[in-house]
Amino acid sequence: MQYHFRKAIISEASQIWDILKQAIERRKKDGSNQWQDGYPNPMVIQRDIESGAGYVLTEGDIIVGYCAVMLNNEPAYADIQGKWLTNKDFVVVHRVAISENYLGKRLGQKILEFIEGFAEERNIYSIKADTNYDNQAMLRIFEKLGYVYCGEVFFRGSVRKAYEKVLDRNTAGGTIAAGKTLESER
Repeated sequence: MQYHFRKAIISEASQIWDILKQAIERRKKDGSNQWQDGYPNPMVIQRDIESGAGYVLTEGDIIVGYCAVMLNNEPAYADIQGKWLTNKDFVVVHRVAISENYLGKRLGQKILEFIEGFAEERNIYSIKADTNYDNQAMLRIFEKLGYVYCGEVFFRGSVRKAYEKVLDRNTAGGTIAAGKTLESER
């Protein structure tokens, strides 16, 4: 299977919202309070897309995943209770969600691999992200891909675990960038 990572377009907002609704429901079934407060919502997706931060993972014409990718743009990260590994330019990843029909195919991991390429193309070697303390799937992906726990950040009154991955400049170019295709090993 081939997966493609690219900027989302506004006409895809309803498909993206369907994927996020599935993820919100999964978080609820897991007993988590993450994404149970009306966030994210369709307006957040619209702002992501309009600002150029919304990205989709596709298989052919089917949207199978979504995330928001920003450069140096997360005010909450300035107030980390802990310490980031770097203080240089960074890529921020938010709202990673995979379609219910595509779970178990390591697509959350593939999205983060694409984002590594996205960062490297821009000569940025730090990726920062956060997740709820009980989001086991995302925590496992961070661990597997070499993200380092740096402390806690606060969003809308909730504590989140903050992670950073510093990319190796010497091996830059080894990952797949936005707008590119990745063959699945499955």
